[in-house]
Amino acid sequence: MNRLQQGLRLALAAVVFFSALLALPLSMAWGATTSAAPLQGVRPASWAQPLDTRINLYRMTPDLYRSALPAARDWPQLQSLGIATVINFYQHGDEQWLVDPRVQQVHLPLRTDRIEDTDVIEVLRSIRQAQSRGTVLIHCKHGQNRTGLIAALYRVIYQNWSKEQALAEMRGGGFGGEERMGDAERYLRDADIPALRSALATGACSTSAWALCALKDRLLGAIEGV
Repeated sequence: MNRLQQGLRLALAAVVFFSALLALPLSMAWGATTSAAPLQGVRPASWAQPLDTRINLYRMTPDLYRSALPAARDWPQLQSLGIATVINFYQHGDEQWLVDPRVQQVHLPLRTDRIEDTDVIEVLRSIRQAQSRGTVLIHCKHGQNRTGLIAALYRVIYQNWSKEQALAEMRGGGFGGEERMGDAERYLRDADIPALRSALATGACSTSAWALCALKDRLLGAIEGV
């Protein structure tokens, strides 16, 4: 009987030992997986950096900022950043809050549910032209989907980000409004980036030769050539 008990104990010990050996690689793999995961709360340095979340104000680059619709009381802070041009994608203009005559106002209303390549080209071209004169602020009403789409396209077109990198910042950057980003995300995913780059480089108003603006340009050119 003692021999039987001793044998059972040895068999049980062997089972426990080999079970532990089998579990070891799994635990090591799990540890490696969790340790390789990104740290929660760590914001990528390449993302827009928050300055004043009250108005959704973020620095995208040293000469490009994004925000929601500012108020007159916010101008001293924006002035301290050296803002020389304000480009507004909201339907209403900036005259109510921006009265400094030294600051250029560019009003280019957008709607992400009906945005076209022509709109994007005009906006991106305006941003680059304004940057040649100084620091730029882009904004809409909330600083979320319209501003978010243009910011993402700027990242892809001018900073060579991938679409996925730009979408990650758009969704996870803390700008809010993620539930209303559907139209903006769809445009970005479907956008023909090489065609947009080509149009911007050549001075074309659209990616399509049959766009209304392109036909208008050709008609004016033909009239001037007469």
